[in-house]
Amino acid sequence: MLEAIISLAFTTFLLLGSPGPAPLALAAVGASSGVREGVPFLLGILSGLLVAIVASATGLGALLLSFPQLTQVLQVAALLYLLYVAYKIATNKSALSSTGDKSVGFMDGFILNLFNPKAYAACIAIFANVALPFESQVQASVVAASILFAVAIVADALWLYFGGVLHRVVKTSQQLRYLRLFFASLLVLLLGYVTLSSNLV
Repeated sequence: MLEAIISLAFTTFLLLGSPGPAPLALAAVGASSGVREGVPFLLGILSGLLVAIVASATGLGALLLSFPQLTQVLQVAALLYLLYVAYKIATNKSALSSTGDKSVGFMDGFILNLFNPKAYAACIAIFANVALPFESQVQASVVAASILFAVAIVADALWLYFGGVLHRVVKTSQQLRYLRLFFASLLVLLLGYVTLSSNLV
């Protein structure tokens, strides 16, 4: 049992915690606005992921991804929304000492992961490849989903914290502007790579 749980947690951390658009967006928001102001975006990301986890555990995720055209539409929507998030990060005008910045918030994170077919695919892969030794399939799915979500919370929080560390290192508004532009550009470059590797263009 313990070995299966560790395997599930490790697999989840590798799939959901590796550098990708959503983790990089979390780091960018943390670097742009700080950890505290990035928490709503983090909660949105996790809420969208929770939808993907539930859909994958119940089989709805696999049904969704069985329609290639719909999957492609969702992928394009996610990429476009990430570009919008990158734009909001780059054009954020808040100063180092300001609080309550609403540049990127809960709904941005929620929509981002809700439309992200890669989140569904990762969850489906995790449920398919790691089986917990429970007699009841429902119990196994609930425990697996709980572990998956708990690991995702840790992984995503670490990305936000990483960005927040960079935010604290910045000393001037000019440096903060450059940091925001750097992360926004990095996010756009990653999106370009994802687009080309996914044969969307």
